Amino acid sequence: MSLFSQRPFSDRTASWLQQSGLHPLLARLYAARGIDKPEELSLDLKQLLSPVKLKNCISTASLLADILERKESMLVVADYDCDGATACAVALRGLKMLGGPDTPIQFLVPNRFTMGYGLTPEVVDLAAQQVPKPKYLITVDNGIASEAGVDRARELGMEVIVTDHHLPGDRLPKATAIVNPNQPGCSFPSKALAGVGVMFYLLVALRAELRQRGKFTAETQPKIENLLDLVALGTVADVAQLDHNNRILVSNGLKRIRAGASQAGIQALFQAAVRDPRKANTFDLGFAIGPRLNAAGRLADMALGIRLLICDQPEEAIELAYELDRINRERRVIEGGMQEAALAHLAEDQLAGTMAERSSICLWNAEWHQGVVGIVASRLKERFNRPAIVFAPADGANGEELRGSGRSLTGFHLRDALDIVSKREPGLILKFGGHAMAAGLSIRKADFEKFDAVFQQVANGLLNDELLERRHIHDGPLDLSEFTPETGDLLAEEIWGQGFPQPIFYGEFEIGQQSLMKEKHLRLQLRPVGSGPLASKPFTGVWFNHTQSLPAKAKLAYRIVTDRFQGQARVQLMIEAHDEG
Repeated sequence: MSLFSQRPFSDRTASWLQQSGLHPLLARLYAARGIDKPEELSLDLKQLLSPVKLKNCISTASLLADILERKESMLVVADYDCDGATACAVALRGLKMLGGPDTPIQFLVPNRFTMGYGLTPEVVDLAAQQVPKPKYLITVDNGIASEAGVDRARELGMEVIVTDHHLPGDRLPKATAIVNPNQPGCSFPSKALAGVGVMFYLLVALRAELRQRGKFTAETQPKIENLLDLVALGTVADVAQLDHNNRILVSNGLKRIRAGASQAGIQALFQAAVRDPRKANTFDLGFAIGPRLNAAGRLADMALGIRLLICDQPEEAIELAYELDRINRERRVIEGGMQEAALAHLAEDQLAGTMAERSSICLWNAEWHQGVVGIVASRLKERFNRPAIVFAPADGANGEELRGSGRSLTGFHLRDALDIVSKREPGLILKFGGHAMAAGLSIRKADFEKFDAVFQQVANGLLNDELLERRHIHDGPLDLSEFTPETGDLLAEEIWGQGFPQPIFYGEFEIGQQSLMKEKHLRLQLRPVGSGPLASKPFTGVWFNHTQSLPAKAKLAYRIVTDRFQGQARVQLMIEAHDEG
């Protein structure tokens, strides 16, 4: 059973926002999302939080300034997802802009299949073989849990600067410097910075340090803000909470993309995705551009994605972007097969029918691809509204180890849940890490059933019926006068995402003609109930991945978008859910 409820808001706040110059519809939506201060309306770069409260940021910037002055060798160690790739590109481009060595700074991204996540001792050994051997390793979007890797680097005569945003473990690595808003003792007001945001902040602090040292003036300093398109992409693709500070970063990055001032690689990705960068929005970044970049890390080597993001030649960028597009299409095929197998397995074990009795899903299959398990876990979580962890055999472990990726529900902190499992059953989890909503881990294949049972016990203890009830939070009805292409355009220009959700409206419709597109998407004609003669034509609705037809009248939750075809702008409703209650 699903519950539908309208997101509450204060009429007084909405009225005040409207008087401040905000469109009436946006005033209602913003009020429902907790905007109640004048300064929160502005997404100007001047409103960005200062780096001063970001623990170790200023001292690390001073260290980096010394490294640049001494022209010591550096190597950036990236993560293999979109946040890690964009953070690496921001580091490489930013350090070069601020006077890095004439020879390009090296980077290294671990192979997710053979080396695992983060700065492992194996990655450090590989870094030490680079020519010239780096004096400093700079991690981006990883490193906060890499105790062994940092120790190994020190053994080999290398120092480590950790920039990360993940939650730390019980102990911090003995790095030369750690910049992470989520480390103990950090008073930075925004804990939601993505890895790319942390690196951007460090560069801002480094520029200020170099300015103080007389390297340039406020007028001649490099424009670090030119990297905000990369920051926006990494922040949205990593599903970072869009608090006010992150919305500023994303908004200004999107402005650059819309203005045609983005990196050649991002422009090429828009072309490969058949998206118009002049109308770029957060949906494009999260569901079209980000997945193509992520595909490299899932099936191949994220070095390909990083090469694209640091490339300045349009022809080369196009070639790399289309290769990523090809890999992403391959990823979709693999994902589709794995999802079908997962659902078939659930049906055979009668888990799907008894899901009301389970608080979690854990699956593995010897044929599954470990680069795609996270996406399949996400699909299962969405379908059954349960935390889901999907495992595949780990490469190079003789089939004895499984690597898993999990996705969670709001209210169930996945990394903390895995921490409880590891404390209840020491040694059951070989290693783990992640966030509240997503985490990765490794276990022995022989321990899968035991892990499933213990994780189920932990989930039963932390989840309740209210959290497991599928809830559809919407923004109420739209007035008939608001069913216009202008409304779709207005909403598309705003910054929506995790923690600042895209508007979903609710209303009753008369259902006209219904048909299937590609045998898996429902297309239908909709007329708002009570619209009378004002609505001469029904609106087109599309419900992706839904094949069951609707009754003659239905209460629907939907998004409104503007569809453009042959120069004509038309309203299209994207159906999210059907209220059968």
